[in-house]
Amino acid sequence: MGFRFFATGLMVAVLSSGAFQALAMDAASVPEAKRTTLGLYLGSEEVPGFLSPLQGKALFLDVRTPAEVALVGMAQLADANVPILLGPSSTFDEVKGTFKLAPNPDFLAEAERRLAGKGLTKDDVVVVMCRSGDRSPIAANALAKAGFSHVWSVVDGFEGDLAKDGPDAGHRVVNGWKNKGLPWGYRLDKAKMYQAAE
Repeated sequence: MGFRFFATGLMVAVLSSGAFQALAMDAASVPEAKRTTLGLYLGSEEVPGFLSPLQGKALFLDVRTPAEVALVGMAQLADANVPILLGPSSTFDEVKGTFKLAPNPDFLAEAERRLAGKGLTKDDVVVVMCRSGDRSPIAANALAKAGFSHVWSVVDGFEGDLAKDGPDAGHRVVNGWKNKGLPWGYRLDKAKMYQAAE
């Protein structure tokens, strides 16, 4: 108990001192749509180096839908798939040109369960990653509102941003976990996957 308190206190002191700021992205460089209330951001290639010194005292969540994870793959370093949105539904979103996703009513409960499963608290580090950094701010803000104090959003996500021009225009080739060559795979670990209660 004493060691846990010391270790947690040390980690909070290190985070507060800005020791990790060298790894973190400058908030001013983050597009407005990808900003969070806590203002803590990482690029995908920064995540392994950010997590390593924490020696497992952090929770890394993939917040994409289970279908995305199954079809596109998952980062090997992620602790769990805890989707912030579920779907797709059969309702088409004319503006986005895709099927609509719905909020996951189990998101907070599942995130808290995964946190407790690692022996962590809401004061420990949580890293959230989605496809391209559009949903991870939603997840980060929901967690912050629920009392999580160190939630970092991966700005470029698993697949990265769309190229705006050139031969790859409209394809996710700009950045992102996969494009940076970070460890990932299609074979999923059942224990890491979100499974809605029946």
